[in-house]
Amino acid sequence: MVHRFEGRVALITGSSRGIGLAVARRLVDEGASVVLTGRKAGALDEAVADLGPDRASAVAGKVDDPGHRAAVLEHVAERHGRLDHLVNNAGINPAWGPALDVDPGLVRKILDVNVVAALEWTRDAVAAGLARSIVNTASIAGTAASPNIALYGVSKAALVNLTEQLAVELAPRLRVNAVAPAVVKTHLSRALYEGREAEVVARYPLGRLGAPDDVAGPVAFLLSDDAAWVTGQTLRIDGGASIGPVG
Repeated sequence: MVHRFEGRVALITGSSRGIGLAVARRLVDEGASVVLTGRKAGALDEAVADLGPDRASAVAGKVDDPGHRAAVLEHVAERHGRLDHLVNNAGINPAWGPALDVDPGLVRKILDVNVVAALEWTRDAVAAGLARSIVNTASIAGTAASPNIALYGVSKAALVNLTEQLAVELAPRLRVNAVAPAVVKTHLSRALYEGREAEVVARYPLGRLGAPDDVAGPVAFLLSDDAAWVTGQTLRIDGGASIGPVG
């Protein structure tokens, strides 16, 4: 394994499991130290034990809580004295059905967690001395109409645009990119494929749904110096779904 992140520190929100944990593992394997966040302390403890407490630590809390954000960045400063990379991975998708049927309070919650929180984490991380790069976890749901997960798609479309805005505003000091996965087999996406996986897979030319590791590699690339001339981009990671089925 190439150690592209030797001596560097990465903060990954929503990283007790799924894509966030896979990204953390990939960065640790490549030499980084990581700070994880998530709502459940027990799950974070398990993640830290898995990654190794010499290379990983965690702070539990809600991603849209300013007090939690401050505590995390204080922890980063005390433990590491630096911050090189930020991955805004935390997200929610609590609403199922047509956009017009979603309760307005839930709409605001989705936008607060999936968009506003990413902006606030970025703002505070930059103020704390973030040194190199940011990757935001968007979704292909944000690139077109997304039946039954409409507000999730709206939030991810906003995150894609926010990525572009921040890439301009933070250049040349920082690079800001995003990834847009299709259906990845995680706890968050189970409702999208459980009980009908073969039907869903039929839309993917590569013949399978994604796994968290399928996203972790591209995120690591975008964070790394291998992507030193890449900013403001959203990389689709979708098994070919966006180009349609073969045959």
